[in-house]
Amino acid sequence: MVGRPICGLPIRRLSPTITPNLPAIVSMKNLSLRRLSHSLAFLILLPCLSLPAVAQSRGGPSGQTEVGVMTVERADVPVTVELPGRAVAYQMAAVRPKVGGEITEIPYEAGALVEAGTTLFRLEDETLAVELAAREVAVTSAHAALEGAQATVDRYRKLSGSGVTQAELESAVVLLAAAKAAVGSAELERDLAELALRRTEIRSPIRGIAAITPFSVGDTVSEGQADALTEVAQVDPIYVDVSESRARILRNQRSIADGNMQRFESDGVAQLTLETGQIYAQPGRILAPGTEVSATTGTIPIRVQFPNPDRQILPGQFVRVTLTIGQINAFLVPQRATSRAASGDLTAFVVRDGKAVEVLLTEVGTHENAWMVTDGLVDGDALILDGLSNLQDGAEVTTVPVAIDENGVVRDASRAAPDGGAASYRRDAGQQAESSTTRSDTVPPTTAAADPPAGQTVPQSGATATGG
Repeated sequence: MVGRPICGLPIRRLSPTITPNLPAIVSMKNLSLRRLSHSLAFLILLPCLSLPAVAQSRGGPSGQTEVGVMTVERADVPVTVELPGRAVAYQMAAVRPKVGGEITEIPYEAGALVEAGTTLFRLEDETLAVELAAREVAVTSAHAALEGAQATVDRYRKLSGSGVTQAELESAVVLLAAAKAAVGSAELERDLAELALRRTEIRSPIRGIAAITPFSVGDTVSEGQADALTEVAQVDPIYVDVSESRARILRNQRSIADGNMQRFESDGVAQLTLETGQIYAQPGRILAPGTEVSATTGTIPIRVQFPNPDRQILPGQFVRVTLTIGQINAFLVPQRATSRAASGDLTAFVVRDGKAVEVLLTEVGTHENAWMVTDGLVDGDALILDGLSNLQDGAEVTTVPVAIDENGVVRDASRAAPDGGAASYRRDAGQQAESSTTRSDTVPPTTAAADPPAGQTVPQSGATATGG
């Protein structure tokens, strides 16, 4: 028997005594419809879900990889070498007492600029003052004796031949000479006593900065003692002593002689970096290098002189000096755009005819964060800076002009930021030069999209990505 249809489906009665469970049938029907609708929706959205992963793997239209490039041109690049060094005072004077006595006054201020002749210490002078007075009395007595001897000689000469014998005259002349010598000796003793009294005021021999003294008022010092009372240093100008490899000096001289490097003709051939990393504003000049090579290090000393009007550099201070020894005509290739092949060769990618071309570079040194390259590039080459991950030789690419800012971050040079500031980021600054790694160190590209772990987000297309 067929009963009244429910939800469009007939219900057959199996027995007059059995009644169907209508709520259970309706629940099962609704569950089946929901499962069917979910399956259809998944099939419809499946192509859409796979599209972002495909676009990401293609990296650009028509399967081309988008890369950031900068144009390279030859230029005269200064050849520099950075060397550690220590500051040395232009003049250094150790102040020691030249007479003994007790310190009664220290009138100078430690760390202050003092002129030559400035009194730094005063010693007790009463004893030396009395000694000087006694020497002055001795000089007066000697002069009196000299006058008496001179008068005797004059009288004997008048009486010669009439009561005064020749022997008496000669004896008077000898006494006169002795009196003159006594005057000279007395005057010398007086001058020494006067000099000793003046030396109780200990003065600075040069213009410079007076150091802290380990002595204090009441201390007794002695003539010519080993311990200096203080030191005075002239620090403007100031010297910086560095050491350079003799072998490198010879190689540079050879490069200049062969015409591979031009001698740098300028007064500002030395630049100083303080311990804080700050570049010192005043340029320096190289003085004559040393004449002896160290037997242990193979280096030769070089002294550099810097103006130091503000006393930013003090004797003994550790600094770094960058010496400009010449200039070379070369390309400046950012180190982040290069890598080392398994053979150790330096390589980079350029764009030619719409394709990425791997080129072998010949470098002759570094300048800041770039290689100085003499061969492997031509003027106008589009050097690839961004998008190097998994890039293969011969791959078709599309280019976007980029630039590297002072922080080493690659920025899109074709777009300005909305606020009119710097151009937008293209890569994180953490993607540094791959010069210390080989191509085999690169990580294979991701072939399928995956859900991020909890607490992490996936960068959107076109947003800044860390690590490149």
